[in-house]
Amino acid sequence: MRASLPIAFLLSTLLTACASFKSEIPPSKHITQSGPLKVHPGLLGKPVPAELQPGSSLPAASPAPLAASATPEAPIKMDPVGLRTQRSVYFDLNSAAIKADYDSALRAHASYLAEHPKARVRIEGNADERGSADFNRHLGLKRAENVRATLASHGARKKQITIKTLGASNPKKTGHDEESWAENRRSDVVYERED
Repeated sequence: MRASLPIAFLLSTLLTACASFKSEIPPSKHITQSGPLKVHPGLLGKPVPAELQPGSSLPAASPAPLAASATPEAPIKMDPVGLRTQRSVYFDLNSAAIKADYDSALRAHASYLAEHPKARVRIEGNADERGSADFNRHLGLKRAENVRATLASHGARKKQITIKTLGASNPKKTGHDEESWAENRRSDVVYERED
């Protein structure tokens, strides 16, 4: 009985030490994010700067934000500067259906193209590494065609838009995990001529 008392004391000390050590472990950087706006993984778990806190106003010297809140009630507001940052449309696995999240960005691109008849874009359809080369090329092509059709339905001229399929040959991320595959299931809007 006496031998078990030091062991119990040692075990309780170790558990206490482990419990206090556990609180010092940083949060996981592998948090899945959905939607068109993503946070850089290095910023996850960091406090929100005071100027971006709800209810605070931006300083007078800072530029206006590029996009409004991405809540379902208020769609993203796109401006010509925002067109430069919202150039990828992401897709679900084995799907070429465009999500509603990208409608405002595609409308903004179509509006720019309608206002600038000499502007030209190339839509590059991509797929992740899973699947055969033929399947990935076909899926990339279908994704590019759907983006082109959406731009045309929002007012862009078809002659302003060319498409290209890259299949899995142009990965944005080279990992072999869901986060990398999600980044590679996309179509990119590439401006060949912006005038």
